[in-house]
Amino acid sequence: MKLKHTKIKTLDQLIKAGYKSKSIKDELRDNLRERIKNGEETFAGVWGYENSVIPELERAILSRHNINLLGLRGQAKTRLARLMVNLLDEWIPVVEGSEINDDPLRPMSRYAMELIREKGDDTPISWIHREERFYEKLATPDVTVADLIGDVDPIKAANLKLSYADDRVIHFGMIPRANRCVFVINELPDLQARIQVSLFNILEEGDIQIRGFKLRLPLDIQFVFTANPEDYTNRGSIVTPLKDRIGSQILTHYPDDIETARKITEQESNLDQRQTETVYVPDIAKDLLEQISFEARNSEYVDAKSGVSARTSITAFENLLSTAERRALLSGADKTMVRLSDFLGVIPAITGKIELVYEGEQEGADGVAAILIDDAVKSLFPEYFPKINKLERKDAETPYDALLHWFFQGEGFELLDDFTDEEYKRTLDGIPELNQLLKTYQPDFPVEDSYFLKELLLWGLVSHKKLSKHRFEEGYQFKDLYGSFISGL
Repeated sequence: MKLKHTKIKTLDQLIKAGYKSKSIKDELRDNLRERIKNGEETFAGVWGYENSVIPELERAILSRHNINLLGLRGQAKTRLARLMVNLLDEWIPVVEGSEINDDPLRPMSRYAMELIREKGDDTPISWIHREERFYEKLATPDVTVADLIGDVDPIKAANLKLSYADDRVIHFGMIPRANRCVFVINELPDLQARIQVSLFNILEEGDIQIRGFKLRLPLDIQFVFTANPEDYTNRGSIVTPLKDRIGSQILTHYPDDIETARKITEQESNLDQRQTETVYVPDIAKDLLEQISFEARNSEYVDAKSGVSARTSITAFENLLSTAERRALLSGADKTMVRLSDFLGVIPAITGKIELVYEGEQEGADGVAAILIDDAVKSLFPEYFPKINKLERKDAETPYDALLHWFFQGEGFELLDDFTDEEYKRTLDGIPELNQLLKTYQPDFPVEDSYFLKELLLWGLVSHKKLSKHRFEEGYQFKDLYGSFISGL
C-alpha cells in the first residue's frame, strides 16, 4: 500500500490511512514477486550472474532467508547486497525520535512504548526512505560486541540519574539501530569467534544480551554476510552454529567471457569525459585488456586462492586511457588512439591487484605483469591470424615467412613512446609485408583499428618466438630473432 507519507504525521492518521505492519523480509519478498511477475530487472548493473547467482539470490529472498555471499574478491558481493535496498518499500513510518526505528504499530523499545502510552493517537510519526535503510560493517579483528550490539553508557546513566540496572542506560550498537533495515557484514570470517557467537540470538531468538541485560527485542533485520573462501584458511572461519543459522549460502564467480567482463569494466571505470573525447579505444584493445585478467586467473605465478578482482581490469582500463591521454597532451594533439605499446602503462594497475606465489615472487611483480600481457596477446592472436604451431617442420612454409624475411634482411624498426599518431602510422605502414598480412587475413577489419591489429601481429610473433622485442627507455624495438647474433650486434 502506497501512503502519502508527507501528510501522515501522527499515529492516528497512520491507522486511519490503513497502514499494515510488514517485516523487512516480507517487504523484500512482496516487491520481488511484483518485479518478477512484471518482467522487471531485479539487480540492474550486475553482469554475468543472470543464470547463476541472481536466480539463487531471488530464491533466498522469496524464502525470507538471511544470506551469505561466498566468493573471491571483486565478484560484486557488496554490490548485490546494496541493490537489495531497491526491493524495499520506498517509505516506512517510524516512531519519531526512536533510536531503533520502532514500527508505530509494533513498538519494541521502552522509549517508543512510553511515548505511545503518553500521547496515544497524537504520537508523532516520521518517515524513512529506503536509501537510508542500508547499514554496512567491515568485519575486522578489533570489532567489539559494543560496536555491533551495544553497551552500558555511564554518561547517559549520570545524566538521567539512573542505576546501571535500568535498561535505559544502554547505548545501542549498529545492529539494533539497523532495525527494519538491510545489514551487511563484510568479510565475516575476520570477525572473532566470540563476536560471531553474539549474533546467534539475534538471528534466531530475537533477543540481545548486553553486560547482563537480556532484552527481548525481536529485531527485524535482513542480514547479508559476505565471505572470501581464502579467509577460511588464512585468517579465520565462520563458526558452525552461526553458519547453521544463515538460510542460504550463495557462491559468486568471475565473468565467464570477455564480452561480460567488458560490460563490467566500461560500466565501472571512473573516466573523465575529456579522456573519452580525446582517446579512441579499439574494440580489440578492450578485449586484450580483459584477456589479461583471464590469463592471471590461470597463471602459475598468481595465487588462484586469492583471485583476480574485476577491479584489476577496471583500474587497468583507466590507466590505459591515461597513458594515451598523457601522450596526446605532451605532443599537443587533440585526438589519439590507444596503442598496444600503451599497455606498458597498465602494469602498475596489475601489480597492485594480484597476489603472487613463490615462482611469481622470483619473477618479480613487474615481470609477471609483462608475462600476463604477452600471454593475453598469444591467446588473442589465433582469433585474427593463422595459428602458429609449437612444432613445425624445418623447411615448412608459413604465412609469416615474407614478414620474417623483411626483418631478417633489415635492422628492424623502433616504435617510440612519444611518436605522434602520424609517425606511428607511417612507421607501421612502412612495412609492406605487414600490410599484406592484414589484407589477406583481415580484409574487412575497421581501418581505425588496423594499426592496433598490426602491433598485435608483431607482439604475437614475438610471443611465439619468431621475432624479438626489446624495451628501452624511449620505446620498443622489433628485430629478427637471430639476425643480431649473425651480424655480431
